[in-house]
Amino acid sequence: MNESKYTKNLKSISNEGAAQRRIQKRIILDKVASVFFLLSTLFALVVLGILIFRIWRQSIGWLNVGFLKGNLSIFPEKAGIYGVIIGSIRLMGVVTPVTIAIGVATAIYLEEYANKGKLQSFIKTNISNLAGVPSVIFGLLGLTVFGRFLNLGSSILAGGLTMSLLVLPIVVVASQEAIRAVPDFLRDASYAMGASKWTTIRTVVLPVALPGIMTGSILSLSRAIGETAPLVVLGIPTLILKVPTNMMDDFTALPIQIYYWTLDTVLTPEYANLAAATIVVLLVMLFLMNSVAIFIRNRFQKRY
Repeated sequence: MNESKYTKNLKSISNEGAAQRRIQKRIILDKVASVFFLLSTLFALVVLGILIFRIWRQSIGWLNVGFLKGNLSIFPEKAGIYGVIIGSIRLMGVVTPVTIAIGVATAIYLEEYANKGKLQSFIKTNISNLAGVPSVIFGLLGLTVFGRFLNLGSSILAGGLTMSLLVLPIVVVASQEAIRAVPDFLRDASYAMGASKWTTIRTVVLPVALPGIMTGSILSLSRAIGETAPLVVLGIPTLILKVPTNMMDDFTALPIQIYYWTLDTVLTPEYANLAAATIVVLLVMLFLMNSVAIFIRNRFQKRY
């Protein structure tokens, strides 16, 4: 009897010791992981800081009012990006309404109207997969459908529709997550008051999901304004001396101009300064768009 108790005590002590060793290993592993992720973050911030500092230093003396208001030129000291900025703004003027309207409508259908089953799951999976397709593939699709089949060429409309295809899956997925996050009791309360399905979606679901929808949409549009590959494949020119005035005009955009000015630095070193100044302008536009996304999220977010 005493031996049995003694054996049980030994097993208990052994188990406690093993548990303590496991806890110590987990604590050590947690500390190692914490240090690793901290160093990774610091490394990324240092690299980003160096890039921004170098770009800012190269843009000094070139980024001025004349540069922002001037037109493109083969002479670096006379070059400006006014037409490029207008082209980017008009491009986003096509991308924004097309992407948000189709993306949100698709998300509403999949989450609120589509029958639950394998077909819906298949569609959702493929939409999510499209978000990871390389952007050059969307450029080839845009060139085939919009540039050649619809004969839109390298116009603003063709570029805008192509970029809409690129970011549309992201908007759909973000909108789905925002709609799915709306509590069911809000829908039930609306139905209990006699509201129809569409009335419930329009007056209850969408207002609550709006912060998530708009945040995802603006962040996806930020990607669209900085993409180069689809526009290169579409054949967007780099030296447009006239400012585009309508959706069927040829145009160029900030990322395209940065890309080609960077290539031309081999022949004309001053183009590196022009590219750096244009990068600063693009970064400011991206910062403003992301700030709007943060403001919308904080301003309209509600907790239930």
